[in-house]
Amino acid sequence: MLPILYSFRRCPYAIRARMALAYAGVQVELREILLREKPPQMLAASTKGTVPVLVLPDGSVLEESYDVMRWALNHHDPDHWCEAALAAEANALIDQNDHSFKAHLDHYKYADRHPEHPMEYYRTQAEGFLQILEAQLTTARFLLGEKISVADVGIFPFIRQFAFVDKSWFDQAPYPNLQNWLAYFLNSALFLSVMEKYPVWQEGSVIQPFPE
Repeated sequence: MLPILYSFRRCPYAIRARMALAYAGVQVELREILLREKPPQMLAASTKGTVPVLVLPDGSVLEESYDVMRWALNHHDPDHWCEAALAAEANALIDQNDHSFKAHLDHYKYADRHPEHPMEYYRTQAEGFLQILEAQLTTARFLLGEKISVADVGIFPFIRQFAFVDKSWFDQAPYPNLQNWLAYFLNSALFLSVMEKYPVWQEGSVIQPFPE
């Protein structure tokens, strides 16, 4: 019996969970959902109603994407994404991403829902985090050194989402190292593999194992 992963293809939280699962080679039953039509089975497992949700064979539930990542990496971490010496720094970056940056990103992406300020205002608020990442990448290829860490994969889907709000602006912005870092992950086999399209899950659907 496989763990069950409720996911939505474009959600950055779900993307990072799928990347960690695929990297670790942990197979799950993927249930692609529509956020506007959340299946009752998912809501019964997690009343939060957000993805990802991972239901383990023993009935326990992981409903935070970073918890799903760490669960997968605890099973298998061949390239040592989670080094104990870097754990505090990785956790701090991901915490900043998930809280202050994500709030600014949502306002920027959905500026029409927040008319108290223009879109550019929210973009400027988000740029504080971009500047931190740019500084990290001036001395190394990845956020915590010369190899990929959980911080890179945990943050990348959110920078992807930010960049594509206004890709022309992002491409000319003064963040060359961040732009190169983003391009690396956008073109990586790992990311491309987890972005394959799956049919929306319905009860009785054929099991979709992920990764295949």
